[in-house]
Amino acid sequence: MKKTFYLFALFIAALNLRPIITSVASIMSMIQSELGISALTASLLTTLPVLCMGLFAPAATTLSQRIGLERTIFISLLLITLATALRSVDPSVTILIVTALVGGIGISLAGPLLSSFIKKYFPASPGIVSIYSVSMTIGAALASGLTIPIYTQRQHNLSLALSCWAILGIVAVLFWVGLIRKNKPASSRTERVKLPLGNKKAIQFTLFFGFMASMFYSLTAWISPIALSFGYSSQSAAILLTVFTLIQVPVALLIPNLVNRSGKIKLWLVLCSVSELIGLVLLLSPMPMLPAVIFLGIGAGGLFPLALMLPIMATNTAEEAGTWSAMSQMGGYIMGAFGPLIIGWIFDLSGHFYGSIMAMLVIVLLMISVQLSMNMGRKAVETPHDNKLQNN
Repeated sequence: MKKTFYLFALFIAALNLRPIITSVASIMSMIQSELGISALTASLLTTLPVLCMGLFAPAATTLSQRIGLERTIFISLLLITLATALRSVDPSVTILIVTALVGGIGISLAGPLLSSFIKKYFPASPGIVSIYSVSMTIGAALASGLTIPIYTQRQHNLSLALSCWAILGIVAVLFWVGLIRKNKPASSRTERVKLPLGNKKAIQFTLFFGFMASMFYSLTAWISPIALSFGYSSQSAAILLTVFTLIQVPVALLIPNLVNRSGKIKLWLVLCSVSELIGLVLLLSPMPMLPAVIFLGIGAGGLFPLALMLPIMATNTAEEAGTWSAMSQMGGYIMGAFGPLIIGWIFDLSGHFYGSIMAMLVIVLLMISVQLSMNMGRKAVETPHDNKLQNN
């Protein structure tokens, strides 16, 4: 019963980590039209929260060590909820950018600490990361699939369409109030766990996370506009984004379990990347977009939970898992933040998305090269001693 309680806490928290981003992505063209902004400016609404998720990730471990893991996650959920709700005030560029920043900070705190949460309450079950990943994907799918219907059925009410996702946050905040009451703050630690900045394996994890995040957020932000540029209707473009997101749910459940059974994490990393490669090649062909979107969704659905699993498998304690996750997410999300920005910039320069798709092909090839350079068996790091994360 206790494990079920913590599983639901993980699920409801992760559910809130993407709607503030994907709700914007699904109606990007409407936001551009209504506010009169360029593709480059619109891409900031996706880029800024991702950039914050990288810049503020190290603060998550510092804050957690001072006030406790559960309380820090609670604060992150509160920030995300307030930022989403604030979008009901006014659908201006200023409000959208400010809320993107605040929401990004909230996500930056929750991201690495939910890995710590798994390591703390499920130390022998790294595959529980599939619950984290699937919940986040469900939240993303709900926002990407329902934001346009809400927008159109409510007389093109942009504020309502973007702010209604605060409901998920309110539920999470209320649940986590009960959780933090059950968990008293731990006594202050004399030894602070540090980021593994000099560890080769951690650097590889970070590079991989960066290329993976660049692809994920570029696709999330631009699949719908790419579909529109190919002649699809706005409704069809939104459906394609929803398919891209929904296909990730079963994949995110399946891949971690396959890794646990086989121990061949590198194989699955490369296979998922090859799936993205196939999807991009199909986008450049005259075929319908649906097969391309399915391959892209399979790749993204597998890569993200594997990126979350690596720090958990590589460490011995919840604190270490948090610092390894913080480092990979810090560098990874900073790299990833520039993906949607570059795609928008290339489109503004060329007037079409073929150059942008070629840029994504290069990103995937670089990601595969990093994956192939990793030396991994069942254990992600060389020795337990390397996990102590000493000063460089």
